[in-house]
Amino acid sequence: MKNIDAIMPELANYIADHKQFNKAISEASVGWHLEHSLLVIKQITSTVAQSEPKLYKSKFNLTRFFVFLSKTIPRGKAKAPKVVIPADNITSETLQESLKNTYQAIAYLKDCQEKQYFMHPIFGQLNKKQTIKFLAIHTEHHLKIIRAILK
Repeated sequence: MKNIDAIMPELANYIADHKQFNKAISEASVGWHLEHSLLVIKQITSTVAQSEPKLYKSKFNLTRFFVFLSKTIPRGKAKAPKVVIPADNITSETLQESLKNTYQAIAYLKDCQEKQYFMHPIFGQLNKKQTIKFLAIHTEHHLKIIRAILK
């Protein structure tokens, strides 16, 4: 599996296709999947940056274990929180700006402490390393959907 840095250029390559739809694959457009992926990275990075490392407690989570092992998220099993649902007015320009901000967020995330964390609703607390892995898995999940839409 590629790391988040290797995945980002592929996201950027699909901006020109942001208006494409394929209802047989997804109700959402390529642009929606792009913006959602970028919003997730920015929102989670912000949460990690604000977390208190001393409150992190490592705990085994079976669902997380299997998702991290398989490096895949099953389609249609989870619903995106409102905070990471894109607005309807997605353009190439808004995606380019969001992409730029996401690159900055990733750089910021790498500077966070190892025990800073994100509380995932299904996987529980994810430390910095786990968060970076989750972001790669989540982004790749949406890239698979984008590739299928464009096929």
